[in-house]
Amino acid sequence: MANAKTLKKTKLRNTEYYDLQSEFDELYAKSQNGKTFKNLMSLISSEENIKLAYRRKFQWYQPQTVRRVEIPKGNGKLLKQIWNLGIRDKKMIKIISVMIKAEVAGIGFPERGTPQGGIISPLLSNIVLNELDWWIASQWEEFPASYNYKYYIHPSGSVNRSHKFRALRRTRLKECFIVRYADDFKIFCRNRQDAEKVFYATKQWLKERLGLEINEEKSKIVNLKKHYSEFLGIRFKVAKTKRGDKVEYFITSYMTDKAKGKVTQNLINLIKMIQHPKNQRETNTLIDRYNSNVIGVHNYYNMATMISKDCRDIAFRINRILENRLRNRIKKTSDLKPTRYIEEHYGESKQLRFVNGRALVPIGYMQYKSPVCKKRIVNKYTPEGREAIHKNLVGIDMSILHYLMRNPVGNQTIEYNDNRLSLYCAQKGKSSEKTTRISLNLTNQQKF
Repeated sequence: MANAKTLKKTKLRNTEYYDLQSEFDELYAKSQNGKTFKNLMSLISSEENIKLAYRRKFQWYQPQTVRRVEIPKGNGKLLKQIWNLGIRDKKMIKIISVMIKAEVAGIGFPERGTPQGGIISPLLSNIVLNELDWWIASQWEEFPASYNYKYYIHPSGSVNRSHKFRALRRTRLKECFIVRYADDFKIFCRNRQDAEKVFYATKQWLKERLGLEINEEKSKIVNLKKHYSEFLGIRFKVAKTKRGDKVEYFITSYMTDKAKGKVTQNLINLIKMIQHPKNQRETNTLIDRYNSNVIGVHNYYNMATMISKDCRDIAFRINRILENRLRNRIKKTSDLKPTRYIEEHYGESKQLRFVNGRALVPIGYMQYKSPVCKKRIVNKYTPEGREAIHKNLVGIDMSILHYLMRNPVGNQTIEYNDNRLSLYCAQKGKSSEKTTRISLNLTNQQKF
């Protein structure tokens, strides 16, 4: 990189801390070669993997009450699909089977399907609907052509099949592409006639092949040149413009009304809590939560072309509530310097405000960011793939790092021992009191 800044992906860094990267690389390589897996539970239940899961997510995990039941899935079919994917660990399959049949609060035991909102529901949706992805692709993208057309490889690694597609458009095939996230998906076609045929064919295929029924209320055919369609909190439509005598089409997209209302209400609730904190510490915690919510909204919705307008609409209401509820506590300047992230991304904004000296990220300071597909080489489970997104630890004695991981301080919490690993890496393996490098026989005397 031009600025020589070290690339770091937190999840990959944590995997290095717990000496699991080689394990994951090996599993990925075996899956690419069609190998089967019969002893996964030993890795899943290992102490290192449990600590890694705790560090990544479950430290802050709070179980949510599951109210809606039935994402219909034939359990027998699902377990067969898992088996056919090469997962042959009978103990793990049995655990998944039990989780599928687990009791749902206030409803009881589901007779068919998995609870919506359940912890493994997204994973199971991907397993079940993997067949749908390939079936749709076989209708157009992966349809075998009689002639061996030449493909062009883009610098990103994606394949340009324009020559093949141009030939297929002269046939009676229906051009279609699927975009799916868990059990929500859109299928895009060139015209309404093709869309109607693909719609009913997909509905029938899901019923006969997977035993699934579509949601009739949410499933419909939409002409994107005339109407908006919603997907994952974003509503989008095709618009047109003229450049000389040429008409060009482009996508215009917004946050959905439901998403805007939810974001606004979440921020209002946080402002109310900031207004009446128990103490200064709670104020700081609530401000951090408020900033995390705003940054999360910006990072998720920045691909919507009209996100700046949506955020301005939200900011109009939020700013008035901030002024009314926090009054004299909210300032335009502060002696305390904002965090590096806030300084880099929001430091130039005139909307930046401070409460008790701490910065409040402005919800209205947002700009559209063109979505870019990642390069095909990017892969978390190969050395060359990780190189594109992450620099491995340099100048660190991995034997000492793994010694620290496997020999925690017995009378301290898991957070304390976890932070020892981070601090050891941050200090490049050196003592906080001396510039000499820590050796293994001194490790127990060092205070991290």
